Amino acid sequence: MCPLAACRGLRPLDAGQVAYMERFKQGELSIDRGTQVLVQGQRSAHVFTVLEGVLIRFKLLEDGRRQIVNFMFPGDLIGLQAAMGEPLTHGVEALTSARLCVFARGRFPELIQTHPELGYDVIWLAAKEEEALEEHLVALGQRTARERIAYLAVFLVQRAMETGLAHGNSVALTVTQTQIADMLGLSLVHTNRTLQALRQSNLITWNLSEILIADMDAAREFTRFDHTPSTPRPYL
Repeated sequence: MCPLAACRGLRPLDAGQVAYMERFKQGELSIDRGTQVLVQGQRSAHVFTVLEGVLIRFKLLEDGRRQIVNFMFPGDLIGLQAAMGEPLTHGVEALTSARLCVFARGRFPELIQTHPELGYDVIWLAAKEEEALEEHLVALGQRTARERIAYLAVFLVQRAMETGLAHGNSVALTVTQTQIADMLGLSLVHTNRTLQALRQSNLITWNLSEILIADMDAAREFTRFDHTPSTPRPYL
């Protein structure tokens, strides 16, 4: 049984869709933390759905600097550009150990033709990722350092809640200060000082193994961000 069927924030497939996706998928892939699934600039023969774990999507500059663009949780579709046959403009790396469902890129026209409702779900997932990227851009351009880090904590904990990875208002997730800085455009020194300030204010405690939000409503108000979904997310 697909582990995503038990995720409360995901919309279950009907029996016919489950049977089709079992035939459509190529297999499953288990990977360790740090494994790069997709490589920027290359074409990929596969598209993936996250079954377990968390991954990061990032873009590398020519001088080696990295901008983390998004975090991928169970149910998220990885490598949609590959489905269109385009070279990837980003890379994807496992933040934790992870399990992925593997699909052959060349079979996506078949999926859209035979199951247009699943094709619509692909479009929906792409639109939701664009929505998340808009929020990340607002964080970079308009939020203060404290608001940026608090926003990212709320975003990660809420995504964890939707996908069964959270325990109350916390999630066990190893995100280094370098990765936080790479996501939010902050220096390591500024990141460290801001994390300490948030911890001292009793708003957010973020260490190497856990993100804990003492008062989610207060954190949402502080960041002016509420990602609570109105409808369950589809998945393939």
